Amino acid sequence: MSDYRPPLDDIRLVLAEISDLAAVCDLPGYQHVDPETVDGVLDELGRFVAEVVAPVNRIGDEEGCTVDDGVVTVPEAFGEAWDRFVEAGWGAISQDPDYGGGGFPGAVQTVMTELLATASRAWSMGPMLTVGALDALHTFADEGLKETYLPKMVSAVWSGTMNLTEPQAGSDVGALTTKAVPQDDGTYRIFGTKIFITFGEHELTENIIQLVLARTPDSPPGTKGISLFIVPKYLVGDDGSLGERNDYKCLSVEHKLGLHASPTCVLSYGDAGDGAVGYLIGEEHQGMRYMFKMMNNARLGVGVEGLAVSERALQQAADYAVERRQGRAIGGPAGEQAAIVEHADVRRMLLTMRAYTDAMRCLLYLNAATLDVAARHPDAEARQAAADRAELLTPISKAWCTDVGVEMASLGIQVHGGYGYIEETGAAQHWRDSRISPIYEGTNGIQAMDLVGRKLPMREGGVMADLLAEVGRFDAELAAAGDGFASIRSGLADALAAMEEATSWLVANGLADPNDAMAGSTPYLRMFGQLVGGWLLARLALGAQRRLDAGEGDAEFLATKVVAARFYAEQLLPVVRAQLGSVTAGKGDLFAVPAGSFSA
Repeated sequence: MSDYRPPLDDIRLVLAEISDLAAVCDLPGYQHVDPETVDGVLDELGRFVAEVVAPVNRIGDEEGCTVDDGVVTVPEAFGEAWDRFVEAGWGAISQDPDYGGGGFPGAVQTVMTELLATASRAWSMGPMLTVGALDALHTFADEGLKETYLPKMVSAVWSGTMNLTEPQAGSDVGALTTKAVPQDDGTYRIFGTKIFITFGEHELTENIIQLVLARTPDSPPGTKGISLFIVPKYLVGDDGSLGERNDYKCLSVEHKLGLHASPTCVLSYGDAGDGAVGYLIGEEHQGMRYMFKMMNNARLGVGVEGLAVSERALQQAADYAVERRQGRAIGGPAGEQAAIVEHADVRRMLLTMRAYTDAMRCLLYLNAATLDVAARHPDAEARQAAADRAELLTPISKAWCTDVGVEMASLGIQVHGGYGYIEETGAAQHWRDSRISPIYEGTNGIQAMDLVGRKLPMREGGVMADLLAEVGRFDAELAAAGDGFASIRSGLADALAAMEEATSWLVANGLADPNDAMAGSTPYLRMFGQLVGGWLLARLALGAQRRLDAGEGDAEFLATKVVAARFYAEQLLPVVRAQLGSVTAGKGDLFAVPAGSFSA
């Protein structure tokens, strides 16, 4: 397995050309940050993840985690890396300064999420979930709870989780049955079982703050009857000191395809009889609304996992392709083996990985910056427009990026040939670790249904129409860029036309029969992601060309961005039109096969 190299040049280019980091830093509350400061932070962060986090990736895969009488053990190297993470203060970088945070934009947090996840996916799950828990607590908890829990979570001395899933309640969260019984002192007692709780138990931090969905007595059925509670591993005294262990226990950790060292736990609340002590966040029966705050944060983070695994797989595949000698290159000397990077099909695979990785980074960083604008812009209309745009981008950030991430990890194995299928090379680990991401935080099918059922109708279709119109207006910039961008221009125009046709069909037919819309929702999401990826790559390429024309930066690096955008437009963007028939086919054939006949 090759060493990880933080792609700081790629990150800086996308932050400047797509995220408009300078404008984000000018937003109220971020004025203490500027692009130069971020630049220095990236240097230090890149060094940290390469030296401290990346080495634990293979160790975690090989050692995994175990549980004995409720105590979960992860690799010792994980704890050493976490301690250095806390010591360096990285967990606080984007958090509220009132609770010990650095107050950096969320866009910078997204960069950190990428770097940590690329270095070690399993290890990075703990910090990522803590950030999501902080987001929910900061938004909805009362001041007393914030003062008690936020400072230690901001510093990463304590970690956070989300507890939704139960054996009978997976994607259908409204079916959960965990109980919360009110007490005379204002606390609640929690009884129930939660499954698939990532980092639900470990010894890496002094305390674990579980955010638990549960039902209070006589609550209405479904999601309307769900409330959200803080349930700490150790009870916290009035002076902030840790007290007795709360009444919950880890019954087991799952044996998974990948992410072996990320403890995925079954947690049982109230086994000792008294129930686990919980503290209500906000109001009763608002738990799903509150948890969606954390889930949306996590959906962006999970989307970043797709980018991260693509970057890591690309680096390893590219290194291998330069080193591995196999076969004679066309036109090469007789009897002399060439590095496989000299073969056209290997170059096709590597350039596919390069283009998709760049496209995902553009989308995810744009989404993060849009959320910063939605939170901080002084103009209410600008905040609302940004919030709407972020709502639209989130399902494709999560679903398109994780689907593509799995494909790129698989392609990385293909570059290695037979050696990629052997664990010692490390290429297989990337694919195994990637496969859960399309399932996390609402499966990608649910993301597609959300896109078509909830996001497409926003502002009577105006939010989607605004984005497609913006893509259309970009044609003038491509036209002005000259012949070098002609194929990008024509490819983007054709993809946009196909996307507009698919959108019109869904709007016209989905109202009459929602199953027609749902039948085409997944290919529609793929169309949308593929189109936005091409649009943003074209923008990135124009920015790179401007720098080339001005004699700025690394010419070889910048020229590659133009090539990647052209390759994407010519060879990958046609997927948009190819998916059109799947979107407009309707439900007919899907429901023509009897339910019991699929395996006949």
